[in-house]
Amino acid sequence: MQSSLRVRKSKLKLKSEINVVPYIDVMLVLLIIFMVTAPLLNLGVNIQLPQSAAKAITTDKRPVVVEVTEDGHYFLDLGGGKREPVDADELKAKVAAVMRVNPEAPVFISGDKRASYNVVYQAMVLLQQAGVPKVGLASQPDAGDAHHGRG
Repeated sequence: MQSSLRVRKSKLKLKSEINVVPYIDVMLVLLIIFMVTAPLLNLGVNIQLPQSAAKAITTDKRPVVVEVTEDGHYFLDLGGGKREPVDADELKAKVAAVMRVNPEAPVFISGDKRASYNVVYQAMVLLQQAGVPKVGLASQPDAGDAHHGRG
């Protein structure tokens, strides 16, 4: 009878390895769930942008200013203080010419506060297509800052 016990013990060896396949399956399912739900979490978020008194940027170079009106028209000031009305193609061509001559020239968008986000965004796309590496957004100083002692 002892010989039969020895045979059984040798056949019933315990495995000392961990089977990781189920863990991998669970991790892949969790990864897929997070990848699907993460973009949906940001869709319905309402935000209010903070108001602050940003300091003015000082530069030696004359900036290129693109003004965007409420109804989507563009005006271009190439640094001389002269505003000229331009359409999208003219804006792209003239700013591209400035960037070829002076690639470090600062470029700002001065958008009407009543203009839609899309109108200002389209101006930014046109400037990117013209080869502008960075675009600043211009604003008026907050009138309340002078009364509160900030500045």
